[in-house]
Amino acid sequence: MNAGHQMQALAGFSLQARSRIVGVLADIDDTITTAGRLTAAAYSALERLQAAGIRVIPVTGRPAGWCDHIARMWPVDAVVGENGAFWMRYDAGARRLRTVFAGPPAPDRQDRIDALAAEILAAVPGCALASDQFCRIADLAIDYCEDVAALPPAEVNAIVGRMEAAGMRAKLSSIHVNGWFGDYDKLSTTRRMLSEEFGISLEADAERERWVFVGDSPNDAPMFGFFPNSVGVANVLDFADRLVAKPAWVTGARAGAGFVELSEALLAARKA
Repeated sequence: MNAGHQMQALAGFSLQARSRIVGVLADIDDTITTAGRLTAAAYSALERLQAAGIRVIPVTGRPAGWCDHIARMWPVDAVVGENGAFWMRYDAGARRLRTVFAGPPAPDRQDRIDALAAEILAAVPGCALASDQFCRIADLAIDYCEDVAALPPAEVNAIVGRMEAAGMRAKLSSIHVNGWFGDYDKLSTTRRMLSEEFGISLEADAERERWVFVGDSPNDAPMFGFFPNSVGVANVLDFADRLVAKPAWVTGARAGAGFVELSEALLAARKA
C-alpha cells in the first residue's frame, strides 16, 4: 500500500480472507494498550487469539526490559523489540528465553547514543529521555508526549532531524521518537524471526495474506506496506499525513478497543 491508498473500514475485510489468517503481528503502544494501560479486554483478546490457534507476536519499539517480561508472561508466541533490534521467544517447557539480535553492535554505540541524547535534550526544550530508556540496549527513545507535555510538530521534526544527521534511522511512534544505528527495522527483523523461529517465509503473496499486522503510527509504515491485510486502529488517522504507507483496513474503535475489534472479527471468521 502506498501513501495515497484509501484506507477502508474493517467491515470490508472479507470473511473468507479473515478465515485464512494464521497470525497477528501487533504494535503495542496505543494499539494493544489504551492511554498507556493494558486493558483486561485487550489482554483477553491476546489469550483468545492464541487459544484459537492464531499466533500472536507483538512488534514494538519498547525496550528489552519490557520485552523480556512480555515474552515470558503474556500469551504471545514471540516479541520483536526496539523497532527490530532483536526478538525474544520463551520456551515454557524448557523455561528458557531465547534472544536473537539483528546484528552485532558497534563498539562505541552506547557512547554515541549518550552523546546524541545530551545534544537533543539541550537543543529541543520540553522533550525528555523516555522513562524506559534505562532498560534499552540498542536505541534511543526521546519522549515527546508520553510523560511530557505534547511537543508541536516542528519540535518533533527537529528531534528526527538530529537523529538522522547523526547517522541514525529515526522513526516516530505515538509517544516517542526512536533512533538507532543499524540496518534493520520492524519488518526486516519480523521476517527473519518468522523464518528462523517458525519456518515461515513471507516471500510469497499467499503467505503474506495469511498474516495481519495491526498498528497505529508512522513507525509501523514498513509493516503496513508489506502486509496486504494490514490494519490500523482508528487513531492511525491522527498520523494519516505522515504515513509513508497506510494500512488496508481501519477499525472503528481507537487503541486497545480497536485491537479487540480486530480480534473479534478474526475469531468470528474461525467460527463461521
